[in-house]
Amino acid sequence: MPTTSSNGITLAYETHGDPSGPPVLLINPAASSSGMWTLHQVPALVEAGHRVITFDNRGTAPSSCPPGPYDLADFADDAAGLIRALGGGPVAVAGASLGAMVAQELALAHPSLVSGIALLGTRARADFFREKMTAASAHRVRSGEGDPVAMMIQLFSARTLADEHVAADWYDLLTAFPIRGDGPALQYEATLAGDRRKALTGITCPALVVAFAEDLLMPPFMGREAAEAIPGATYTEIPGCGHYGFLERPALVNRVLVEFFKRL
Repeated sequence: MPTTSSNGITLAYETHGDPSGPPVLLINPAASSSGMWTLHQVPALVEAGHRVITFDNRGTAPSSCPPGPYDLADFADDAAGLIRALGGGPVAVAGASLGAMVAQELALAHPSLVSGIALLGTRARADFFREKMTAASAHRVRSGEGDPVAMMIQLFSARTLADEHVAADWYDLLTAFPIRGDGPALQYEATLAGDRRKALTGITCPALVVAFAEDLLMPPFMGREAAEAIPGATYTEIPGCGHYGFLERPALVNRVLVEFFKRL
């Protein structure tokens, strides 16, 4: 996996597909690896002719894991540095969860580098419950008290959790590869960025907000708030999936992404 440095941060990244295709940058959720995109989104975007760039955020090895705290502006500047290192923009950007919030800030702080943003499970603020849930997740991973069940409840829909085989597979995976350490905790905490609804009115590029109907962390009403704040944004809600809806219903999510990027 190649690396590039910007802002004193080294980012591990990969490129996929036709080098001459229109570029798409994918930005991960908190406490996750860029490899998650290769399951569904990378193949679909490559098939649509895109050059796809995936990378690990600061706090996720093998990228730099500097001391915290981290904020959304740090992640946005990291992504901007990567775009410039790979030839400059503008690029289309899709992010999920933390990655979606970073995409929002990237479009605000570095508009010349971004042609459009697709925001999968995003929000412009956190309410009391989301603040407490995020703080609890950060505490668990920082203290090493991994809890696969708590993670599964937050990430997946009732339908997925009721599927004996799928639920068992995710439980086994999260047990075998527990999420621990300060880096993931700092990523979780970066999502508690205050109320950004007024700031989001400054986004000038095309934007798509995709909410997942059973998402506990970034519920649809918060996705709608973000879409209403971003001028001209399109809002789409995907039924029957939770926070990781792009893994639960990938065919539908991929179709929405490909159609949006075609219009840029």
